[in-house]
Amino acid sequence: MTGSVTVRVPAKVNVQLAVGGRRPDGFHDLANVFLAVGLHDKVTASPADHQDDRGGAGGPRLTVSGPDADHVPLDDGNLAVRAARLLAERHGRDPGVRLHIAKDIPVAGGMAGGSADAAGALLACDTLWGTRTPYPELLALCAELGSDVPFSLAGGAALGRGRGELLEPLETGGTFHWVFATADGGLSTPDVYRTCDRLREAAGGGATVESVPDPEPSLALLDALRRGDAAALAGELANDLQPAAVALRPALNATLEAGLAAGALAALVSGSGPTCAFLVKDAEAGTRTAQALRASGTCRTARPASGPVRGAEVV
Repeated sequence: MTGSVTVRVPAKVNVQLAVGGRRPDGFHDLANVFLAVGLHDKVTASPADHQDDRGGAGGPRLTVSGPDADHVPLDDGNLAVRAARLLAERHGRDPGVRLHIAKDIPVAGGMAGGSADAAGALLACDTLWGTRTPYPELLALCAELGSDVPFSLAGGAALGRGRGELLEPLETGGTFHWVFATADGGLSTPDVYRTCDRLREAAGGGATVESVPDPEPSLALLDALRRGDAAALAGELANDLQPAAVALRPALNATLEAGLAAGALAALVSGSGPTCAFLVKDAEAGTRTAQALRASGTCRTARPASGPVRGAEVV
């Protein structure tokens, strides 16, 4: 085992996130339409040559660089570390490995950065160790790690059911252009779901599976994706978690309004937030909208990106 392996893995945006009622196990069934976009983390796996590199008792050692690296856990609280351990356990081998994550996906921003790192670590370690795990088994390992991890491995566009981990690839008819506005600080995904439940109960509709309809994808949205029609897609973007994210971070309203005022076709909170996503007409509009958002003072920064893009891949 020599050298190192680097895997590039994309962020995601949820063009539709339909959330069912709270199940008895505390989770929610989803109809989650994912699109992988061109903001990437890079995960590098290198051999653990010395005891100091073995994370104590033969475990992964993790380092992180890039924006907000100091907010990323370096222990088993990091999904990438858990991914390396899970793969090693599955193949009955020592999990000693050095992992480095070069962050570019917003941290705790609703764009699946942690899930992307987990998928990247799985593929990087599988390649480094020569364990040659079949792709369906890698997807199953991803699902054990978290709801968004399988899509981070797969990329492209997909409908996620269950907790989001049961993927159905979707056809897209072209490239969609986006701007992503990041906020200061993150939002806890469990807090956002709990707030979603609380808001549903406060509205008198209930929050459990008995009182919330089963989540279903919008057929018009899937058709817009298939045709590559950004204008039609703009009218169908939806996120059932957005009211909860805005309730926890009211300043997001100003960000959403600033992007629309700058000419975006549509705006929504990405996933559990607090990153805001703006669908724009083309790359030129993306550049203009990002500049206007940065100048608005309503976000920390704003960056254009497009999708769909490939999932985790060795580079």
